[in-house]
Amino acid sequence: MKKLTVIIPTYNEALHIEAAIKSVLFADEIVIVDSFSTDATIQLAKKFPVKIIQRDYEYSASQKNWAIPQAKHDWVFILDADERVTVKLKEEILKILQNPPKTITGYWVYRKNHFINQHIKYSGWQNDKVIRLFKKNECKYEDKRVHAEIETSGNLAFLKYKLEHYSFMSVDQYTAKLNRYASWQAQDYDSKTGLITLYHLFCKPAWRFIKHYFIQQGFRDGLPGFTISYLQAYAAAMRYIKLWILRKSKK
Repeated sequence: MKKLTVIIPTYNEALHIEAAIKSVLFADEIVIVDSFSTDATIQLAKKFPVKIIQRDYEYSASQKNWAIPQAKHDWVFILDADERVTVKLKEEILKILQNPPKTITGYWVYRKNHFINQHIKYSGWQNDKVIRLFKKNECKYEDKRVHAEIETSGNLAFLKYKLEHYSFMSVDQYTAKLNRYASWQAQDYDSKTGLITLYHLFCKPAWRFIKHYFIQQGFRDGLPGFTISYLQAYAAAMRYIKLWILRKSKK
């Protein structure tokens, strides 16, 4: 059996941290990578057999790439604090670690997403997946501020069972995250976006709403589906507004 390190990045995750840790107590090592939380995250985490390291937060990929080499074991599982490994997923992971295929360096895992305590079945979240189980010496995150994914020269496979993802407990929490992401995306987009026009400010947000609400059937998720679609359109507009502000600040 190959040994496993689970890495949990945190910042003010008192609401989630205990349940997240409990879901991965089967791991051989659990590392909490904390960005100097000001709530009870650290005190709650210390109830469990975990290693706690702290570093100022830049962006997600940077934080994870800093943490991965500090894992004691070759196989790593990244778990966000608002995620839970189910019993079925745990059993699947342990079975793989008994005899990992030599050509596989990482695994995609699908997520079952919840928004304000409702399971979101559509709205563009139905096929949400992330690479979370991987070999630490053969994988790292892209150096992107938003939506960075694992890069590897090896092969990737899929896990059968899903992560439970309790993504947002309120509209305010979701809006705050979208605003943070818009600021980071503005930096990523600066070098590859030309003149900002009405197309960026109106057409792209309108298309984003149509995509999530109609094409990806957000209407079937009721009011939460409408809210997600509307806020995705808002985020698309804010990305370019913040890019315009970024460029103005450089002059």
